[in-house]
Amino acid sequence: MEDLIREAARRSARYLEDLKERRVVPPAEAVARLKGLDVPLQHESVAPMQVLAELDEFGSAATVASAGPRYFGFVTGGTLPAALAASFLAGAWDQNALFHVASPPAACIEDVCRRWLAELFGLPPDAGIGFVTGATMANFSALAAARHALLGRLGWDVEARGLFGAPPIEVIVGEEVHVSVLKALSLLGLGRERVVRVAVDGQGRMRPEAIPTLSAPAIICIQAGNVNTGAFDPAGEICAIAQASDSWVHVDGAFGLWAAVCPDRAHLAAGIASAHSWATDAHKWLNVSYDSGIVFTADPQHLKASMSSRAAYLIAGDTREPSHYTPELSRRARGVEVWAALRSLGRSGLADLIGRNCRYARRFAERLKSAGYEVLNEVVLNQVLVSFGSAERTRRVIDRVQADGTCWCGGTEWQGHVAMRISVSSWATAEEDVERSLRAIIRLADG
Repeated sequence: MEDLIREAARRSARYLEDLKERRVVPPAEAVARLKGLDVPLQHESVAPMQVLAELDEFGSAATVASAGPRYFGFVTGGTLPAALAASFLAGAWDQNALFHVASPPAACIEDVCRRWLAELFGLPPDAGIGFVTGATMANFSALAAARHALLGRLGWDVEARGLFGAPPIEVIVGEEVHVSVLKALSLLGLGRERVVRVAVDGQGRMRPEAIPTLSAPAIICIQAGNVNTGAFDPAGEICAIAQASDSWVHVDGAFGLWAAVCPDRAHLAAGIASAHSWATDAHKWLNVSYDSGIVFTADPQHLKASMSSRAAYLIAGDTREPSHYTPELSRRARGVEVWAALRSLGRSGLADLIGRNCRYARRFAERLKSAGYEVLNEVVLNQVLVSFGSAERTRRVIDRVQADGTCWCGGTEWQGHVAMRISVSSWATAEEDVERSLRAIIRLADG
């Protein structure tokens, strides 16, 4: 076992070192060699060392270098060294983060992270928290808590009775609501088409004056970080409107919530602490391994009531039980990596990571604008939208950049424009990576 672990560490370290110079997209021949993994399942056992060697030989070269310093797609962070090491250790622990009795360290670590994160984000100190797979499940869990709370006020136990015959709940979203919120609403039986969509401004921010008059409590979903522009809905104004009708405000802050920890960007998150629930990703701006999302509710009882399960063999203790706050019962102890990342960075390191990525985003915008290309958004965070002229030409430039391999930037359609979407999210990105990427983008756009 020791030799196997050492060999896995050696191969992993070599892979990470190669990311600094390799193409971000894998070459076609490397992808073609994945066929080496597609073999008939043999009858005999295969030595673990050989299995590891085959995975590395056929798989490593075919990966997208999203853990490297020049990947700017999908708001994907890398993995901090401490988080990666913690992931290895957590894998060896192989803990089921179900109950305290199943894993005392997993339960303890989640509770520590709950306190740390609530303080960092300025949330209520006794907020409920659940460690889930990502923002989709974090949104799902938060909206399940909202559904429980609003129907409970009307005397309806939705967990016991379901939605058949339940009083209707109005759901308010912005016109540029993220697809993960809509998916969560559909899974919860609240529907993705029956929502009330509110007009947004030129940066995708919800217009508070466009929110309809609410005669009964509703769920209002707002954004901390528009997926295209990085813009924030005016949380303070919207929470004040919601308070008048006793409505629930949920914040989809998959990456933008982390702005609250950076002094230069904290103003963007003003007012979010007045909401009732929040969702974020740790595998984005905290830079821990996939998959890792976090849900918070101001009142932990609503999250617990909507997520808890009972069975004769599931005997809860007197402390916080992790599975009472997530959709899953059995799950990996993903809080270990969150703890390691926060412990490693500290307040100043986390603020520097967020601030540095935002500065690099501004550098992308300034340089591309000076090269004659149009930056479509106000670069308030880590997102940059660039048009290279016509829709056809912009798509052509995006294709060229992705095929070139120096860096990787995605494409999007936003408010009638086709654009390249640059998301700077990795701890590993340095100034030289930004300049190298800019030279490649401009060369390919000018060509």
